[in-house]
Amino acid sequence: MFFTITYTGENATDLGFLLHKNPSRPQTADFNFGRVHVFYPEVGPERCTAALLLDMNPIDLVRGRLDSLGKNQALGLFDYVNDRPYVSSSFMSTAISRVYGTAMSGRCDKKQALADSVLDLDASLSMLPCRGNTDFLKNVFEPLGYELSWDEYPLDDRFPEWGIARHVNLKLKGKQRLRDLLRHIYVLIPVFDYRKHYYMGKDEVDKLLLHGEGWLETHPKKNFISRRYFPKLKSYTRIALKSMKRLDNGESGAVSLSSIEDNEETAEEEAEIKISLNDQRMAAVVSELKTCGAQSVIDLGCGEGNLLQLLLKEKCFTAVAGSDVSIIALNRVAKRLKMGKQKRLSLFQGSICYRDKRFKGYDAATVVEVIEHLDESRLSAFSSVIFGDAAPKTVIITTPNAEYNINYPGIANRRFRHPDHRFEWSRSEFRAWADVVANLYDYSLRMVEIGQRDDELGSPTQMGIFTKNASNLTEEKEVL
Repeated sequence: MFFTITYTGENATDLGFLLHKNPSRPQTADFNFGRVHVFYPEVGPERCTAALLLDMNPIDLVRGRLDSLGKNQALGLFDYVNDRPYVSSSFMSTAISRVYGTAMSGRCDKKQALADSVLDLDASLSMLPCRGNTDFLKNVFEPLGYELSWDEYPLDDRFPEWGIARHVNLKLKGKQRLRDLLRHIYVLIPVFDYRKHYYMGKDEVDKLLLHGEGWLETHPKKNFISRRYFPKLKSYTRIALKSMKRLDNGESGAVSLSSIEDNEETAEEEAEIKISLNDQRMAAVVSELKTCGAQSVIDLGCGEGNLLQLLLKEKCFTAVAGSDVSIIALNRVAKRLKMGKQKRLSLFQGSICYRDKRFKGYDAATVVEVIEHLDESRLSAFSSVIFGDAAPKTVIITTPNAEYNINYPGIANRRFRHPDHRFEWSRSEFRAWADVVANLYDYSLRMVEIGQRDDELGSPTQMGIFTKNASNLTEEKEVL
């Protein structure tokens, strides 16, 4: 990991005073996560550059790490084979705070006036996780007054079809106080990496408020930044945001954790979070089926029969069918749902890419988390079978929203949410495909988002509701 700061101006070597690091002498510090080197690759009267190099060995992070029972905490291959030594992450933020801690405080006894001054500063940060969405960079850094540029690289020069790597080499340029630049970098690196390497206690809120003071409370993306700074710790996010709101209003004092956790609204939010995404998805599909007035429903790619089980609990569905390519899965469903006692239920083996007369005659067809298991080249056959041949009045399709994957730290190491997925679409990609299908087969289209919503990324699941010959309907976007 590599981080540089360049000061351009009169007596540029004064950068050494501001950073409390002598330009003529490289320095090294050892930490439990690696070794940090500080040196100056460029020293001149009008331009001076300080570099921080963090050298890590991922095996050292695991070796000797024991749990409460005295067993090694390493749980899998990722503990030993990962990108931690190369990616700008919370390790880099920690290194910056420890090596440049005095500079971050803004104190410089010998050059205090310079430390309080706005300077021409450039910064570069190697391998910042961006996951292909460079709009995040603009949305986060540009409001702080930086000019941005970045370098992207292919995953492998020999295989251009693999696409662009999920990391960028970021370059920042602007007029800033040095302490502000360091605080910006310290706070925002974990926002992009989204995986802290240490236990996050209540003091982490104080850190964010301290280093975000003077800029974060007025940042247009402060909600997004705060949520990403506290992955999966929504109570801490609420404390930070409420505290920043009070400070921005001129009030003193921080918001306490207890006052947030005792709030009824918070308790309700926490209860909603405990509902699994799959449960929310199934409930949303059932709700749409009731709304459209369907009485007979076929679930294509029914898998373990979770949706079928819910449909059988509703008396309004007089005929329920499940089809899947896997006979093993169908046998499990039959046993689980006690097929012999279910007069409304029928099960049969079939493929959604081949015409099948058994698909016909239903008011509605559901295809829940299935299309992403198909090769994209088979989607035209799927569309022809479902929309052209079977042609139910209503078709409901759900699929993952690829943009939201950034909120799942482990996914970056395997590309998709499930190893059997052939693709995962962004919201615009799903919408583009769905529009073509709807127009081709004379369906109207409505898009719905399912699950906890991110202001920038949308919800984790996207659902398309196709209605046959439903003209003059206003498309609307909902969040369930």
